Amino acid sequence: MLIVGSPVSPYVRKILAILHLKGLDYELDPITPFYGNDEFSKLSPLRRIPVLIDGDLVVNDSTVIAEYLDEAYPDVPVLPKSPRERAQSRWIEEYADSRLGDLCIWGLFYPKIVAPHVFKRPPDEDALAKVTDGDLPEALDWIEAHAPTAGFLFGDAVGVADLAVACPLRNAAIAGWTPDPARWPKTAAWLARIAALPCYARTMTFEPAILATRADSRRAVLEAAGVQVAETSFGTDTPRASIMLR
Repeated sequence: MLIVGSPVSPYVRKILAILHLKGLDYELDPITPFYGNDEFSKLSPLRRIPVLIDGDLVVNDSTVIAEYLDEAYPDVPVLPKSPRERAQSRWIEEYADSRLGDLCIWGLFYPKIVAPHVFKRPPDEDALAKVTDGDLPEALDWIEAHAPTAGFLFGDAVGVADLAVACPLRNAAIAGWTPDPARWPKTAAWLARIAALPCYARTMTFEPAILATRADSRRAVLEAAGVQVAETSFGTDTPRASIMLR
């Protein structure tokens, strides 16, 4: 099984955590969409990550991939059993992927981390302030109202909805913003429980290979961190600035 996408992406991180949780082996092609080649465009017509390749099957979109993994490898489920809870889980995942993804990735991580390093473009400080002072706190107020007081959203075991919330907020943390425990105590404690899980904590060990290493050295650093890196890649050495970002 091959996963195409950088492990710093919250959507890739979500899938890697699920693979770790389920004990499934995989290879990783750690590219970002900006560095995807023409073959990547054929694989992912929207030029988004992650992409899962399982034999001759190609699956796009982290939500679809997570559901495929849960159906194909059901021994350790990440979706609840009841239709009611499955619907709730899907909605929370959608809220996290869409709203938190917009704010944490496109509002913070991209302008503060990606754009300056990849495209040499400085961030708009006023736009950043709007996210950190208004939009993101408003979203966290909603998250706090739905955060579990103990365990995880649908019981004692972590699920895809928990991971979907934690992953974009990890990118916000990398960009310098974390939830204030005084204002969002349930959320902060819940995120700490998720971060302590081996399946999730392992993804955090991959971050230095992406954030603190030159592109030409990342594959070797990931291998040193225990990642089975794919022999061939869908990446290029030159970023594409004109791709659709969302």
